[in-house]
Amino acid sequence: MSKQVLELEAKPKRLVDLSRFNLPERYKSTLTNEKWQTMVKRQYGLPENTRVVKATLSLCPVCTRRIPAVVYEENGAIWLKKSCPEHGVFEDLYWGDAEMYYYFLQWDRPEYIAKGLANPYTDLEFYKDMGSCPEGCGLCPVHKSNTVLAIIDVTNRCNMACPVCFANAGAAGYVYEPTLEQIEYMLRTLRAQKPWPPNAIQISGGEPTLRDDLPIIVSMAKKLGFTHIEVNTNGIRLANEPEYYKALLDAGMSTIYLQFDTIDEKNEGVWRHRLYHPKAYAAIKYKVIENARKLGHRSIVLVVTLARNYNDKDLGKIIDFAIQNRDVVRWVNIQPVSFSGRARLYSKEELRKFRITIPDTIIEIEKQTGGAISRWDWRPTNWPVAVAKMVEALTDSPKPLFSMNPMCGAATFIYYDEDEKRIYPITKLVDVDAFERGAWDVYYTAVKGGVYKQAAKLKALKLLKAVKHKRVKDLIYDFLVKKDYESLGRFFFNVVGIGIMHFMDTMNYDVERVQRCDIHYATPDGRVFPFCTYNVVGHREKVEQSFKVDPKTWVKVTGVSLTGWNKQKFQEIRTSISP
Repeated sequence: MSKQVLELEAKPKRLVDLSRFNLPERYKSTLTNEKWQTMVKRQYGLPENTRVVKATLSLCPVCTRRIPAVVYEENGAIWLKKSCPEHGVFEDLYWGDAEMYYYFLQWDRPEYIAKGLANPYTDLEFYKDMGSCPEGCGLCPVHKSNTVLAIIDVTNRCNMACPVCFANAGAAGYVYEPTLEQIEYMLRTLRAQKPWPPNAIQISGGEPTLRDDLPIIVSMAKKLGFTHIEVNTNGIRLANEPEYYKALLDAGMSTIYLQFDTIDEKNEGVWRHRLYHPKAYAAIKYKVIENARKLGHRSIVLVVTLARNYNDKDLGKIIDFAIQNRDVVRWVNIQPVSFSGRARLYSKEELRKFRITIPDTIIEIEKQTGGAISRWDWRPTNWPVAVAKMVEALTDSPKPLFSMNPMCGAATFIYYDEDEKRIYPITKLVDVDAFERGAWDVYYTAVKGGVYKQAAKLKALKLLKAVKHKRVKDLIYDFLVKKDYESLGRFFFNVVGIGIMHFMDTMNYDVERVQRCDIHYATPDGRVFPFCTYNVVGHREKVEQSFKVDPKTWVKVTGVSLTGWNKQKFQEIRTSISP
């Protein structure tokens, strides 16, 4: 949404009262420094009724060179402004609600930042020669996070042509489809990370299910130590070919990451954003859910690419659908549209029309659920760092740290009470803030070692006090004392997670954020890239160009169309890998 639209909609809003928030010292020192505020406002031509939050680095949307930028508050929202010496001034919405921004900013503290890899894939010399971040990528020694979720693209072929595709799948003019040997190399590259090798992998594309040998890839990942294996899919093949779905499950697939922009058969916006008839689009999703039940698969993530004036009014319906199908749906993952890949072709006017940010999404959900899920029921996606560090200290074993910047994502959980026939956000069941404070206390006690570690274990048991809902407290007690796994299982199949992850594009790019990204792509050249460098600054195109095949040659050699698959070949592969 453009600043002009916001100004027309309402009178200018006062600056947010910062006394309500426990902000990190780093921000207090600049937010209250009048001389610094005046200097930066003058430098960027900001009006007096603004507040500078921080100076950072961004990218020019035209030439992608690294340029200085400022993040500031104005009229109830947070904006990013930057100036390229060659292409001029650019401004974009950074966060749609200033109050929520400062609330999330409370988690932007040093203790939430990881240390990066002990064995990075590139060195400082390469980093400097390539022009530093985000060009000198791979991962480099400057990167601050380990890989929590790894991604490998196994093809750029696709049987859809979505204008919002960040991978520009199916339209690059070449085929990128790594061999099984190259894929094994990528998987081994990821598993070699220290001190903690990632155990979660997302197999992506393109449309991965166009590969008849996908079950082999899943099995390969399983054998190499990945315990959580997701397949990113539009669902077309899984809806129409249940035996292929079953083969993936038999090979070790954990989760389907299912494209799910809407369930409304009347949403004509699907034509614009997915080039698909809305009734057919919904029918595919229903069929995948039906096949999951038949196969006993209980782990589907509904993935919503969200855009304003497209499907932002469908959020309540999608959440209702997830709750109604909670026996198979574990999570709803909402991704506000990133204008990268094919979506980079949108005009400035379209960008302003479709741009939606994390707080805009949260507030829309609050409205559409009648306040059942409020804006204060969410926490940033780096909230679990305290819990991970606590477990790490108690077990003397490295754990994945969700150490991304708090502005990258938000999450909550909702519990459906079958007796009351209503939903409860996790914050109504558990005092999550007291739990987090307790987790930090346990951690700081345990790291002292010796007798303190035993004391920390006793403190950890007291975290049960943070559970407010009697039924939940009784359930956890029965699990801990009576080892009642069945009851615990029933509880979790009444829980659905909701996450929001806003990947960046050249307009809202913040280099500081990307240096803490923990969602990483592995590539056949032995490097690993943060999501928002791989898809934004040209790394994807360079990698794919190095391993591309001419489409006509590929079709001639394989005998398969660019948008199809070979059922006979799949049957042969399935027979060869059957136990």
